[in-house]
Amino acid sequence: MHSNRDKEEMNSGGEIEGGGDENEFPSAVRGRKYSPVVAHDNDRAVLEMSSIDPRSSSSPYSKQDLKKVEVNMQSDVASEGSMPNHSVNGSQRESKLELFGFDSLVNILGLKSMTGDQIQAPPSPRDGGDVSIALERPRPTAVKSGTLMGVFVPCLQNIMGIIYYIRFSWIVGMAGIGESLLLVAFCGSCTFLTTISLSAIATNGAMKGGGPYYLIGRALGPEVGVSIGLCFFLGNAVAGAMYVLGAVETFLDAVPAAGILRETVTRVNGTDIAEPITRPSLHDLQIYGIVVTILLCFIVFGGVKIINRVAPAFLVPVVFSLVCIFSGILLARNDRPAVGITGLSSESFKDNWGPAYQRTSNAGIPDPNGNIYWSFNALVGLFFPAVTGIMAGSNRSASLKDTQRSIPIGTLAATLTTSALYLVSVLFFGSVATRDKLLTDRLLTASIAWPFPAIVYVGIILSTLGAALQSLTGAPRLLAAIANDDILPVLNYFKVVDGGEPHVATFFTAFICIGCVVIGNLDLISPTITMFYLLCYAGVNLSCFLLDLLDAPSWRPRWKFHHWSLSLVGALLCIVIMFLISWTFTVVSLALASLIYYYVSIKGKAGDWGDGFKSAYFQLALRSLRSLGASQVHPKNWYPIPLIFCRPWGKLPENVPCHPKLADFANCMKKKGRGMSIFISIIDGDYHERVEDAKAACKQLSTYIDYKQCEGVAEIVVAPNMSEGFRGIVQTMGLGNLKPNIIVMRYPEIWRRENLIEIPATFVGIINDCIVANKAVVIVKGLDEWPNEYQRQYGTIDLYWIVRDGGLMLLLSQLLLTKDSFEGCKIQVFCIAEEDSDAEGLKADVKKFLYDLRMQAEVIVISMKSWEGQREQQESIEAFSAAQGRIASYLGEMKERAERDKTPLMADGKPVVVNEQQVGKFLYTTLKLNSTILKYSRMAAVVFVSLPPPPANHPAFFYMEYMDLLVENVPRLLIVRGYRRDVVTLFT
Repeated sequence: MHSNRDKEEMNSGGEIEGGGDENEFPSAVRGRKYSPVVAHDNDRAVLEMSSIDPRSSSSPYSKQDLKKVEVNMQSDVASEGSMPNHSVNGSQRESKLELFGFDSLVNILGLKSMTGDQIQAPPSPRDGGDVSIALERPRPTAVKSGTLMGVFVPCLQNIMGIIYYIRFSWIVGMAGIGESLLLVAFCGSCTFLTTISLSAIATNGAMKGGGPYYLIGRALGPEVGVSIGLCFFLGNAVAGAMYVLGAVETFLDAVPAAGILRETVTRVNGTDIAEPITRPSLHDLQIYGIVVTILLCFIVFGGVKIINRVAPAFLVPVVFSLVCIFSGILLARNDRPAVGITGLSSESFKDNWGPAYQRTSNAGIPDPNGNIYWSFNALVGLFFPAVTGIMAGSNRSASLKDTQRSIPIGTLAATLTTSALYLVSVLFFGSVATRDKLLTDRLLTASIAWPFPAIVYVGIILSTLGAALQSLTGAPRLLAAIANDDILPVLNYFKVVDGGEPHVATFFTAFICIGCVVIGNLDLISPTITMFYLLCYAGVNLSCFLLDLLDAPSWRPRWKFHHWSLSLVGALLCIVIMFLISWTFTVVSLALASLIYYYVSIKGKAGDWGDGFKSAYFQLALRSLRSLGASQVHPKNWYPIPLIFCRPWGKLPENVPCHPKLADFANCMKKKGRGMSIFISIIDGDYHERVEDAKAACKQLSTYIDYKQCEGVAEIVVAPNMSEGFRGIVQTMGLGNLKPNIIVMRYPEIWRRENLIEIPATFVGIINDCIVANKAVVIVKGLDEWPNEYQRQYGTIDLYWIVRDGGLMLLLSQLLLTKDSFEGCKIQVFCIAEEDSDAEGLKADVKKFLYDLRMQAEVIVISMKSWEGQREQQESIEAFSAAQGRIASYLGEMKERAERDKTPLMADGKPVVVNEQQVGKFLYTTLKLNSTILKYSRMAAVVFVSLPPPPANHPAFFYMEYMDLLVENVPRLLIVRGYRRDVVTLFT
């Protein structure tokens, strides 16, 4: 940086500039011109700040520009027919609204942006160049789906899947009718409550692509949204594999000759006569499953339009097969040739009412030596995927015409329809066959179908393929929605443009699906899917619970049938079901979500979506602030809240809003980073003229604070001069007990070197304002040499404890020891005893006091006699003589001016009283203290010394001379003044 340009900015009235950009400074100050400093290329902090344009404005239009725009827009607006034509009586309308600053064009642009229509923002008039806006005709958008084809059919296809056809009758045989009804009600209640929560969130505003991820992320924040969203994506991808395996297994059962390899299992339990049962080979399932997955991917690549055309072909045979199944149940008789089919019989109903949990083989065949023992908890894990699928419609939210209408109606209709079907099916399946038949015939639905089983086989295959198609359609769009939010850079490969098809995400989903198909065991895949689905459902319920409980003004869902208690019960049900199924799978799924959350919080980009946690933090902060009240905080609960005065004086380039070491020092005043700092800067000028500059400077300072990783907020104040600005800040900054209690600023070391004679009055005024406002003061001398977190310090931290300050100096020294850069230092406390006899007693008292405060420090007592008799350091004597000469010269000028003008002595615009004997005494005291510091603490890492109050009726110039003599030749010094209260306590 160029040292010849590093001068402090002063205004013409004698006050000191404190702004953050070049426009904040007058063109000439006392004959000196301030030029921007060009940053070094390798200065990272400067480069970070230089990317921010402090001159940006939030007002992009001028009146002339708006007139041009209106003329250009009238033809387009009239031709579109979506907005009224303002050409008729336009002048009268504008004149009526002129008082309110209203403009029809601005209103239209605002409404367009709110509804999601992207309009290119015009350039700012400040950038130079004409502003012209033309609304283009809307481009043709992708095909949008309605409630039936967009939500109801996908949900119905996902819910009515493989579990119902080839597992449900077996579940009824294992659990019995009673517990099967309980099972359906239990799982159905979970999805029903989740649907209620989903409907409430989905109707609380416009919804983009991503379905549940979009809802959870906007309610619980990007970290939670991405972690649950990725888990839900995995659940959908794995579910696609489950549906494909179910379709292939059904096909090979219906057409055994199609199997390349066949496996025969002999049933030895459950019937009187052992009979062979043929089941598909694992390798057949793998081969056919891979082929089917690839074929479905080709359909998915065709887009939503092709999928909507194909969906009825999958759904109609399913509905027809259900009709055949229930017709077969009603027409079944005892004399039918099928073994174990009793028809609707009260005897079968009674026999099948209770459970019959037992061991089975991997194929589900009862076997006393089987590997699997089934219980109610295990059946919950097996059956729950049969009630999932409620998110199939919301997964395609980007393809819906009206999300706020379609998602609630379509999802609830599908949920209630399938739940009623399951409950009726439990009663029918339990009454139509014996328990042996229920447990051994995995395709009972086909056995009892009327007029022939082939219809059910076709229905099963098409049902599962339709569900697989919906999973392979929703999962890539979910992944693309997560990638488009640009939270995780690693997902950038899956981004798609608006209206585009997620081809890369589809390839990735197909790869996962094929990998799960290779496993080949449906019963092993099902619990894994269940955990991911339940995790997503719990996230939706918690989101609705949080939003409904906080009840922020923005929470206005169109769906009125919701309550936070229902969402809480739904979330608890999800957690209970997860642990009922398998605590091992639950821990693994939660650990996976936690890892993704941790990864997103570290590697992800910050995104502010106005989530519910922000609202919760806000309400918690309000409650905490009210509970703190305005009463005095107990010393045990006292936290330093420093107000960092960013650049009242010193050398800084124009594109850096705050001295880099000030943020480092602010962190040193916090224990383990806990606490808040307020960074403030003052811009000279009129508020109405400089408001845009203040906003830009505030944004620049906030960016800098984030870059320095310092917990704090930025505030920019516009005032006529620095003194008035600071006086307003010290009175009004903060709320209740969250007001700043320590004022931190840099010592003005340059004032005499650059002859800035206006600084003393401002500096003394700030200190007096802090004393009147009862604020502690910490002034940092040698800020340029302050260590950062990587520069380890050794030696001592010396405290020259001259006055009682409530323990603030001791507390700050202890906080320094908690930082890595100062942890190798020791504390020394220097005290001055008035008489020699008091030295030992004073030392003992101070050591006892420090011991009671739990502070480790060495106490050094200097008696008044030895202090008076010690020999001053040569450099201190030279500084003392120079200060005496300058004070004498300044006093002579004051007297000459007073005699000439025949007025009393005047300084800083007010009368002063100078007692030359007292001035000499003050100078001598600071001389002795500076000499003592140089004698004992020349090698100290940091020196603390008490800040003397400015003497009343003394010129500010004299006080600055006292302070300069005090800090002379001390490289790193903290000058501290406490306030009228204790900040440490002896008691627990």
